[in-house]
Amino acid sequence: MASPAAAIPDAQAGSPAPKHFAAVLILGLVLLALCVVASLAFGARFVRWNELMDGLFHPEVDTYGANVVRKRISRTVFALCCGGALGVSGALMQAVTRNPIADPSILGVNTGAALFVVCGLAFLNISTASQYIWLALAGAAITAVFVFGIGSMGRGGATPLKLVLAGAATSAALASLVTAIMIPRSYVMDQFRFWQVGSVGSATWSGIGTFLPFLLAGIGIAILCAPALNALALGDDAATGLGVRTGFLRFVAALGGVLLCGATTALAGPIGFIGLLATHLMRLVLGPDLRYVIPMSAIAGAAILTLSDIVGRLAGSPGELEVGVVTAFIGAPLLIVLAMRARVRSL
Repeated sequence: MASPAAAIPDAQAGSPAPKHFAAVLILGLVLLALCVVASLAFGARFVRWNELMDGLFHPEVDTYGANVVRKRISRTVFALCCGGALGVSGALMQAVTRNPIADPSILGVNTGAALFVVCGLAFLNISTASQYIWLALAGAAITAVFVFGIGSMGRGGATPLKLVLAGAATSAALASLVTAIMIPRSYVMDQFRFWQVGSVGSATWSGIGTFLPFLLAGIGIAILCAPALNALALGDDAATGLGVRTGFLRFVAALGGVLLCGATTALAGPIGFIGLLATHLMRLVLGPDLRYVIPMSAIAGAAILTLSDIVGRLAGSPGELEVGVVTAFIGAPLLIVLAMRARVRSL
């Protein structure tokens, strides 16, 4: 089966990168490295530099500080993976729907994944990461198809406003179902209540290993689809004229987005707004070319989620504030501003 990018003209495929792309890439990697160091150093217990080095490079050292660092490594790696996945998922969903405020949380995809996980907890007694992931993927995929179908009805097809409204309505309905399933089952509520706000605090290496294939598959799909998605931004007619099979492209790109956000939601909970923040930031800096926006959205998403986790640990000290709460505080005002700007432009 041919890649969706195969039909894009060579002139577009070979167009140069933005002049400042290398500088943005280097800056992004430096900031990401600083976030990693801060994630290992800050928390309920501050770790000094020598303890950080012992925890990373001297396994024979068995001090309390070194063990704290080793405990935080899996959490930091998990935050990087989840943030990168959500950043790329947001870029894909915005490109597929041609909606600048599309995001897994806004379109209801996270809530669909959450509903299936709750059903698994309540009725199937699921307990392993692999079971969580497959149920969450099924819920995310069904919800994505449903929202896009509802948003495509009527005149004008799937407009940005109709998709957001369909996603909001679907998310509210599914959230009500989640509550209805949990209330009479206290054991489900106990398992679900911490997961539902979104957290990377329960990261394990086995969970990361389960998540990694979905992360690599989703990012690979995104990179392969990026040139064709650039053509899709010109409109379906123009993309078809360039040889892009728009239906097939949307299916493949949406599949990549569902893999990324579904797997992340299964293990970390429904963390919102990372895709919105990361993708808009990269579009603002680099322009609309998805061949550069997608990889940089992965870096930006990883940095934003890791930084949000650090803020949650410091703000809630000696406990911690879950990362999903922090991202909601940051993302909700941004969504309001973007919606207002889109409304003004439409007038």
